[in-house]
Amino acid sequence: MFHSDFLDSPSNCSLIKVDRLNKAVIEVSKLTRKFGSLAALKDVTFNVLHGEMFCIVGPDGAGKTTLMRILCGIDRPTEGSVSVLGFDTKGGMRGIKPLIGYLSQKFSLYRDLTVDENIEFFAEIHGVRTYRDERDRLLEFTRLTPYRRRLAEKLSGGMKQKLALACTLIHTPELLLLDEPSTGVDPVSRRDFWLILSGLLTTGLTIVMTTPYMDEAERASRVAMLDRGTLLSVETPARIRAMMKNRILEIVCNRTRDAYMLLKEKEGSPDIELFGDRLNMVLGEDDDIPDILEYLTGRGMTVTSWRITAPGLENVFITLMKREKGGMLHHDIQ
Repeated sequence: MFHSDFLDSPSNCSLIKVDRLNKAVIEVSKLTRKFGSLAALKDVTFNVLHGEMFCIVGPDGAGKTTLMRILCGIDRPTEGSVSVLGFDTKGGMRGIKPLIGYLSQKFSLYRDLTVDENIEFFAEIHGVRTYRDERDRLLEFTRLTPYRRRLAEKLSGGMKQKLALACTLIHTPELLLLDEPSTGVDPVSRRDFWLILSGLLTTGLTIVMTTPYMDEAERASRVAMLDRGTLLSVETPARIRAMMKNRILEIVCNRTRDAYMLLKEKEGSPDIELFGDRLNMVLGEDDDIPDILEYLTGRGMTVTSWRITAPGLENVFITLMKREKGGMLHHDIQ
């Protein structure tokens, strides 16, 4: 767990309004959401426990944003039930909204307001009248204090995300819902944002976030893998990785995409995926590594390095998606 000086004082535990330890903060049962004939979510069931970081991962179009909109009451289920902080969302969200902080993909700051003024505006929206001390703590926590007089339009992308988070936290919610908060943010700002989230977890705040980045999902308490509206798995990162018993051959070579195409065309080649500047191949028991490397070098590829690695979340997710499309059972991955 990352450390933050902001969290040293017991007074900062004011973020926790109700003790819900070991209780489900969110309960989703057989949730289906349709838009006409299109099912954006299909029979989704999971829960989120108090104080955990729960991460929902999936590609574009998986249904992540639809799910988040339902959790915060913007949208309603077509079928199934959703309970948030003990409230059935079918009865309306009036009692829940003061307890939730929601940061959407398109969260809009007021460009012509300063950092201080943006936080003040959102405090007033939530009816928080004595917000100044909390604003100062949030600015210190997000390292925005030196920029409090700066207009929002003059902030970098990472600083805007920190300010958006501060605005979301100003009314001290019990549950924080974040929809792809680090998308489009540079790697350094992503790291800083995660430092802040990790610090918030030490207060007992429950965080649910969506992300397309598997490296972010690795930091979560549990991960829900969502593809085309279907929930493929809900487990800890370690247990998800353990679902896959195959070895992974990682290859770095001079013409990665050409090598990828060659191996895809090779008869009897193992599953292979392209990850940036390297190839990941799922090996079976009979796959011969020297034969694979010789096949590439014999066709003009220069293999810079290779290694055997354990499966990562990306490997498992891709395998689950392929087997789901092929109508195979999830436990077949073992």
